[in-house]
Amino acid sequence: MAVELNHTIIWARDNQGSAAFLAEILGLPAPIRFGPFMEVKTGNGVDLAFHSSDDDIASQHYAFLVSEDEFDEIFHRILERGLPYWADPMRSEPGEINHADGGRGVYFPDPDGHFLEIITRPYGSGA
Repeated sequence: MAVELNHTIIWARDNQGSAAFLAEILGLPAPIRFGPFMEVKTGNGVDLAFHSSDDDIASQHYAFLVSEDEFDEIFHRILERGLPYWADPMRSEPGEINHADGGRGVYFPDPDGHFLEIITRPYGSGA
């Protein structure tokens, strides 16, 4: 059997709100409850399990590979919500998208300060 990522836990102040934000912004099915978690299921079978915490939330980075059409839809939702976005992880190119490897990419925050990214081409894939 090949090793595959099955799930990861994402700490949040409000697991329901944060999971709903991610599902809505990415156009994924609504989160489902599994014990103390609110799970968002991705297209490749990885579950993102949001767990509430009253402790400080350490910012993490989550990148999602999407199609060109999905990028347009997600980016439209980013703009509709008035979210800040950047072309780079250092946040030195605000209001821009990148064109790395011949695709498109953009970084934006979630409600807990996690740094989300959508890309249309895997880094290092050429072009």
